[in-house]
Amino acid sequence: MSPAAIMLSMTVNGEPVQVAAPPHWTLLEVLRYRLDLIGSKQGCDKGDCGACTVQIDGVPQLACLTLAIHAEGRAVTTVEGLGLLAGGVHPLQDAFDRHTAAQCGFCTPGILLSAEALLRKRGREVTRAEVCDALAGNLCRCTGYTKIIDAVVDASRVMAGANTQEAGRDE
Repeated sequence: MSPAAIMLSMTVNGEPVQVAAPPHWTLLEVLRYRLDLIGSKQGCDKGDCGACTVQIDGVPQLACLTLAIHAEGRAVTTVEGLGLLAGGVHPLQDAFDRHTAAQCGFCTPGILLSAEALLRKRGREVTRAEVCDALAGNLCRCTGYTKIIDAVVDASRVMAGANTQEAGRDE
């Protein structure tokens, strides 16, 4: 006999949602199988690969290890919502395209959300070492990371330049 479903309320990619799910389901299962947000990948299911990384209240979290109930009343951002944060294509997405940083793409959603949190937190150009540290929980078996790191550093430059331009307009 399966447990009764619980009703969860959260904000996903800026939209309030209510969804019923079994109480033992992870956030990843709710996102993929109830909300049809399949950008977050179901990789290892034990927190080793980072393919399922989402943001909860702006902080990267492994959705495969997070019970869905822990997202109750909170803001969840998936890779599908990343462009919404930027009002279109996010500079990270553009940089990944320009640097051909995504190979098979399986790890890319988690990497983008981890990198976005780093860039938002720093608010300036980041170093390669900072990127490596921020992406330490995200595994990629295709790229060797060089192009990924290049793309994140490049996006940080673009974003820092945009922040400088916006600050100049406010004066």
